[in-house]
Amino acid sequence: MAPVSPAREPAVVRTSDPPVLILTSLASGPKHGYALTQDIEEFAGVRLGPGTLYGAITRLERRGLIEPVDSDDRRRPYRITPAGTAALGATLADMGRIVAEATARLFARPHPEPKTRKATRAITRIVG
Repeated sequence: MAPVSPAREPAVVRTSDPPVLILTSLASGPKHGYALTQDIEEFAGVRLGPGTLYGAITRLERRGLIEPVDSDDRRRPYRITPAGTAALGATLADMGRIVAEATARLFARPHPEPKTRKATRAITRIVG
């Protein structure tokens, strides 16, 4: 099998956890299922299938992290609850700590190999 070129190699970890993506989308306001999929695809580049989306919505609703909004339309919009906002904030804080630690360790290396220099510059632009 031929090695995958670094430019085409997938990320080690993708931030495509459906509950996190749904909570992130709802943080900007209520949305129904189709609007959620469109928004998530736009900001995360991830397309959630209907089974994945509605399965995650059911679990989030059961946990009290989102709730349905009354609507005259046949679509059922959802909004994030205060508990959902707190859960999203805690998740983002955890992610931030991991990014900070990974960045510190990456920059602590004495002489990054050529392949990691580009990644290091990209992380510097993102993290600041």
